Amino acid sequence: MSNELDAMFWRACDILRRDDNTQSLLDYVEQISWLLFLKSFEDLEDSRAADADYRDEPYTRIIDGYYRWSVWTRGRVNRALEALRSAQAEMRAAEKALAALANGKAQPALPFAVQESTAEPRTAAHNRLERALQAVQDAEAQVAAEKRAQALALAPLAEEDEELATALQEGATGRLLLRFLEERLFPYLRGLQGGEAQTIVRQLFEETPSKLVRNGIILREAIDIIDRIDFHQPTTVHTLSHLYESLLAKMGREGGMSGEFYTPRPIIEFMVKFVDPRIGETVYDPAAGSCGFLVEAHRYMEEQVVTTADRQTLQTATFYGREKKPLPYLLGVMNAVLHGIAAPHLVRGNTLALDVRAIGERQRRHVILTNPPFGGTENVEAIRSNFRFVSSATSILFLQHIMAMLRHDGRVGMVIDEGVLFKTNERAYVETKKDLLENYNLYAIVSLPAGVFANAVANGAGPKTNLLFFDHQGPTRAIWYYEVHAVGFSLTRTQRPIAENDLPDCLAMWRQYNAWRRTPEHERPAAPPLNARCWVTPAAEIAARNYDLSARNPNRTNDFTHRPPAELAADIADKQARIAELVAEIQELLEKEDVNV
Repeated sequence: MSNELDAMFWRACDILRRDDNTQSLLDYVEQISWLLFLKSFEDLEDSRAADADYRDEPYTRIIDGYYRWSVWTRGRVNRALEALRSAQAEMRAAEKALAALANGKAQPALPFAVQESTAEPRTAAHNRLERALQAVQDAEAQVAAEKRAQALALAPLAEEDEELATALQEGATGRLLLRFLEERLFPYLRGLQGGEAQTIVRQLFEETPSKLVRNGIILREAIDIIDRIDFHQPTTVHTLSHLYESLLAKMGREGGMSGEFYTPRPIIEFMVKFVDPRIGETVYDPAAGSCGFLVEAHRYMEEQVVTTADRQTLQTATFYGREKKPLPYLLGVMNAVLHGIAAPHLVRGNTLALDVRAIGERQRRHVILTNPPFGGTENVEAIRSNFRFVSSATSILFLQHIMAMLRHDGRVGMVIDEGVLFKTNERAYVETKKDLLENYNLYAIVSLPAGVFANAVANGAGPKTNLLFFDHQGPTRAIWYYEVHAVGFSLTRTQRPIAENDLPDCLAMWRQYNAWRRTPEHERPAAPPLNARCWVTPAAEIAARNYDLSARNPNRTNDFTHRPPAELAADIADKQARIAELVAEIQELLEKEDVNV
């Protein structure tokens, strides 16, 4: 089944990319995502309706009437017809076997044959034929029932648009299928009102799809493939989640600014292990993208499930996120659903539109894992006024938001661009970092090599980044640093796997140091456990250099002739990133001067 599903999934992708309007990777990923969502959502509602019926309780569908996937795609009718054809084929095979026996011939070896060793061959053949006849009758009855149900659901549409209703009943394709989507289905989904589920569907389709397949025949082919995916089967969902994840990884590798959707999996896995979220804690990503952090946290926390209450908490009251853009929101919802997060609590909206001074304790989260956008700007005064330390740079605004959203017993793991660490010539940067050190405990900074986010730019190594880890048990007394040179994949857009990987050593060294710092001072060794890659810097030293948090490894040799080429390249890229930051600042200052002249 796994191989069959794999072939179906990639076949649907291949079909969708043949359309003139959806040839790019982002376009056809968007198309298959909303199709998968609607099919999976109906299967989910089928399960909920069956559970409610078992408990003798009513269930009101969120997507109902002729807007249901199975109605407008003719899915149930098609599957019933397929079952009928299979039953008819078995009946013909049984008739052929019985005729062969009547003519005195040996019973042929047929794939449908049911051998009954205790019965005479003729009796077995008759029994087989009777079963086949009954299966055909049952299948015919099922086809008739599904057709009646579809016609009943389409009746309101038939009163308004008989041509469209008839086309859907017969399996619409081409122009009429596209007209139904654009004039009926999408407006309906964008107008859903009610609870959280309706809100997610409405927000998901507010601007999705951004471009619709132009060829209705191509769309029909893709629909027929996706309709064969059964989301009721846990094995199907598990396999499909890996396929979808591989599609997102492919999108990440191909670059072209798709880094906003995809953080490399080894980085996410490392950060989740470092922060160690536990059952009963809430997990939040304010820049959710394709929900890679929430999905990995769910995978990590699943191993902690012991009771049914644990599972209920994990699925319905653990994961929260916000995402500004429509396509990442769609990808995130689909990714979360496929990985078993029943209630992802994802909100579509600009995180920076929230006033950090109005965030109350009930809104705060235990664990925040995120890779907020770097290099962007917010020039709308209404947005910038939501922050204590005003800046146009999104990275420093996101850091302030994350600090405000953290519970007093919570902790953070986040990606941050290098500029936030070393900038000391802008008040917002200095004051935010001062607040971080004085009121939070910034206990670890992991310096990543340039090239980790090469997928975030059209060309080049991408921004130099770091990982910040802090909690709300401030103030900061000392910061543990680790300088990573290799991350298990090439520092290029292809991100091909390589053997060199410092992340396991980083995690091991952190755990040793963390155990040392938590040991009472009179019981622990005087010197902390460190190696050449890690060191500790007192917070007072950071404050003395005007809150420059840059990773400056005191163990690094000045003999550059023996350093690895990859490390030298990373250093060069780091310096280039700093130069680019300074040039951008100069340009901004010049623009301000031009305005004031």
